[in-house]
Amino acid sequence: MRSGIALVFVWLVITGFTGISCAQDMVFKSTVADSIKQNNEALLVEALEKVTHNDIDAALKDLEALVNANPKFRLAQLVYADLLSARAFPITDFGNLSYAPYEDIAALREEAKSRWKFYHQPQYSGRIPKSLVQLEDKHKYAIIVDMSIPRLYIFENRGGVPVLVANYYVSIGKNGFGKYEEGDQKTPVGVYFATGFIGPKQLPDFYGDGAFPINYPNAWDRQNGNTGYGIWLHGTPHNTYSRPPRDSDGCVIVSNQDLASIRTHITAGRTAVILAEQIEWIDKAEWKKQQRHFRRFVEQWRRDWESRDPEAYLSHYSTDYYGLGKDYDSWVAYKRRVNSAKKFIKIGMSETTMFLYPNGTNILVVTFDQDYRSNNVKRKFRKRQYWKQEQDGTWRIFFEDGVS
Repeated sequence: MRSGIALVFVWLVITGFTGISCAQDMVFKSTVADSIKQNNEALLVEALEKVTHNDIDAALKDLEALVNANPKFRLAQLVYADLLSARAFPITDFGNLSYAPYEDIAALREEAKSRWKFYHQPQYSGRIPKSLVQLEDKHKYAIIVDMSIPRLYIFENRGGVPVLVANYYVSIGKNGFGKYEEGDQKTPVGVYFATGFIGPKQLPDFYGDGAFPINYPNAWDRQNGNTGYGIWLHGTPHNTYSRPPRDSDGCVIVSNQDLASIRTHITAGRTAVILAEQIEWIDKAEWKKQQRHFRRFVEQWRRDWESRDPEAYLSHYSTDYYGLGKDYDSWVAYKRRVNSAKKFIKIGMSETTMFLYPNGTNILVVTFDQDYRSNNVKRKFRKRQYWKQEQDGTWRIFFEDGVS
């Protein structure tokens, strides 16, 4: 079939794909669904895989089922139209529709590349993102977004080890990542937390089935002068299944179908949403070694506080420190006065999470339930600390505060 051969050539060009994997391998690589028939994206990629083998009839059958099940999936509709056209005459480009605007076709081409690239990249079975130092036991999920793909991964704490349980295609900022100022249309890079959920009845249809705001700008952003606000994880308008890989003003966007699945894994105020330029994957042995390293100096901070030795305790704080309503100088004066007056101090820490900033920024975000007891004070609350590795190689706290 001449048109089929031409289409295969077109697809190899637009995807940049240089090797063929069998469709059965792709099914096992997907961690989203138990079956390719349960996943719109997997079924689309399965059809494209058949195109690369010139099995046009089988691809058409898959795509017909997909577009009937999800008529809002514009990328699937376009590929289906191309294949139908290929039966009648040779087609020369992706999106062989004269009436379709070039910008729309280009955006769908980028979406095709992104989805295809994910299914054909090396899989990281058994490896763990370096940023996920420790997850808590009670609220045991964390989200990390690899914006180079772009892809959202959900990890679950299973016996103390983060395990990948799901992944989803996402759209990020029009100008990529590394947000610095308001209006730059970039998605921030860093460790953030979902602060709540806004339902669809409270939002324009643009946000789909709801939104999870995240706490951008956080303490590190503010220290660096980063501006802007309103960075959310949200859905798509109800007449749209998905958006191009770079199509937001800085938010992270998923399909409404995927948002419903993701929502079950998010606890407002506690679930981390880590936005990485690119995930750094490490093996389990290296991950355990890293976790011991960070646990060690956080535990030393706790012990030095209990010792009532103000100098030992304050050695864990950066001279850039601010938090709990105080700057470094007022914090030092306060702790020297208070700690020396105590007869005893006991610090309990539980439900502790630790997340390392992605892409080589030496910032550690530690959140825990703190149980403070002394001879005259008892107080329990949830605390968040930001540690940074300073020029002498020592990790010190530059910000801490209570979180609700």
